[in-house]
Amino acid sequence: MAKSFRELSEREILAIAIASEEEDSRIYGDIAAGLEGDYPATAKVFEGMQQQEIEHRRRLFDMYRSRFGEHIPLIRRQDVKGFVQRRPIWLVRPLGMRAVRGLASTMELETRRFYQRAASQVEHASTRELLLALGEEERKHSALAEALTERHLTPDARHEEDAAERRLFVLQIVQPGLAGLMDGSVSTLAPLFAAAFATHNSFDALRVGFAASVGAGISMGFAEALSDDGSMTGRGKPLLRGIVCGLMTTAGGIGHTLPFFIPDFRTATGVAATVVAAELVVISWIRRRYMDTPFLQAAFQVIVGGLLVFLAGVLIGSS
Repeated sequence: MAKSFRELSEREILAIAIASEEEDSRIYGDIAAGLEGDYPATAKVFEGMQQQEIEHRRRLFDMYRSRFGEHIPLIRRQDVKGFVQRRPIWLVRPLGMRAVRGLASTMELETRRFYQRAASQVEHASTRELLLALGEEERKHSALAEALTERHLTPDARHEEDAAERRLFVLQIVQPGLAGLMDGSVSTLAPLFAAAFATHNSFDALRVGFAASVGAGISMGFAEALSDDGSMTGRGKPLLRGIVCGLMTTAGGIGHTLPFFIPDFRTATGVAATVVAAELVVISWIRRRYMDTPFLQAAFQVIVGGLLVFLAGVLIGSS
């Protein structure tokens, strides 16, 4: 059973403070190591915070040794009620700037509150003075975490890290989403329009379109999620990529399927063809915007491929 904070003695308070500073310093070290490749300037900030936590631990240990000797009882956060359980950083890859700032801010806020409450609970003047001083330093750390990329990085460093953030966004969200959107928009054209021209019935085409879209979404989602775990490529969590890819694949097929809710076959087919053209233009724009592909080149690649699949569906359905 975890012990209530108000039941802790001064010795126990110092012991858990030492253990907490040790843990926080190692967490900041893990963050710095995780950010070093993509965000080197921010990694340096966290290395500095790590050194400050190490210094805090030294000061606490000196106080403990002067009061209670060399032996420190093993007391951890989970042994005391009220502490937040923190997920190990080494399990979180890749690290995102928002997540890192939020984690650091939460850590410092919790530690500051711990020192404030601990100072009000101990009677020894020197111990209380040290705890209050450390609480004030943790308050400054909390402000640093909140403004990490705003005031403590040079403009060049911010520019580099913004570019790195964009690259990660492209790798983890845009690429699987674009792959899904392209596959859903193009691969469902043949079965949808083959069914439409074979039956001349909007409802039959609608059912085929929904089936093809959902089936393609499930297939692409699983394929993307199982392609790699992102540990070497930096492409992020496979589950997230799979969900993004699957949803965008389904959306790409559903877009030109919905017009077949229109009962009149010719009207529905005309609207669906217009939607297909719009989808292919949007895909070309996304490729130009995020993949640095010239718009005309992207449009040629996407539109020619889509047109060939569309014609294949029409010819097969009309035969």
